[in-house]
Amino acid sequence: MEKRKLWARLACLFTAFLLALGPVQVNAGKLPALKVKGTQLVNRKNKPVRLKGVSTHGLSWYPEYVNQKAFTYMKKNWNINAVRLAMYTAEYNGYCTGDAANRKALEQRIDKGVKYATKAGLYVIIDWHILSDGNPKIYEKEAVAFFKKMAKKYKKHTNVLYEICNEPNGGTTWADVKPYAKKVVKAIRSRDKNAVILIGSPTWSQDVDLAAQDPLKGYKNLMYTLHFYAGTHGDYLRQKAQAALDMGLPLFVSEFGISDASGNGGLNKEEGAKWMEFLKERNISAIGWSLSNKDESSALIKPSVKKTSGWKKKDLTPWGNWLLKQFR
Repeated sequence: MEKRKLWARLACLFTAFLLALGPVQVNAGKLPALKVKGTQLVNRKNKPVRLKGVSTHGLSWYPEYVNQKAFTYMKKNWNINAVRLAMYTAEYNGYCTGDAANRKALEQRIDKGVKYATKAGLYVIIDWHILSDGNPKIYEKEAVAFFKKMAKKYKKHTNVLYEICNEPNGGTTWADVKPYAKKVVKAIRSRDKNAVILIGSPTWSQDVDLAAQDPLKGYKNLMYTLHFYAGTHGDYLRQKAQAALDMGLPLFVSEFGISDASGNGGLNKEEGAKWMEFLKERNISAIGWSLSNKDESSALIKPSVKKTSGWKKKDLTPWGNWLLKQFR
């Protein structure tokens, strides 16, 4: 009887000890950390890694798709290993145009997205989604503060990547983007020394050849984003991409589709197949746009479908079904 009391007492003490440690971050650090070697994304054993996944639409537009069931379902059934959290900076309650309550809500959605992705066993990209604001320098101060906060919060999450400027455009040059990128990369590295950082280039992240001529120096684990829509972008953009690779620039396709560049219009599956071959041959990661039921060609889910997880073939748009075939 005395032994039972002793064991019960020890069990209580052990439970109290665990509670005192605080909540455990489920699966944090479960996925192997990634790094950049040459033009390749690799794991800690220097074996090439190719991320395949989908991007959310704007977190203010379609927050309902950021949920645990959706992320777990896509991991198991769509054969993806990454998800991108697209946080607009200007449009529709953008992070930099909304009020403090809106910024807090967006940060909470990112936090949930990171937790859901981590539990599902997915890599996750935190995307500073500039678009109508064109030049990332417009909200440079906000970007520095945001990424410093994110890097501090997720520095122990080996599955988090940072995308610091979605699509510079509207006359923005590499001479504008590079000094911005230096400041934001420096802010991230002040908190997280190793996370992979994705840097956009002018002309909606198409001028990777210009970035290759004058890349950032002094930092490791940097990659440069290439975006394409097969209905608009063909061989000329692949030539620019190859030129960048030949100059040693690591590329990451953090957004693509097979509609035209507006996100609408017909699907160019033939050109899309050429792009898929190009990316696979060079082991370039690819993230498809977008996880939403928006009434446009580049949405993965049909507008009539209200489900936020567990989608079947009949629930997906022609683009959605085409993309899943590429990932399988």
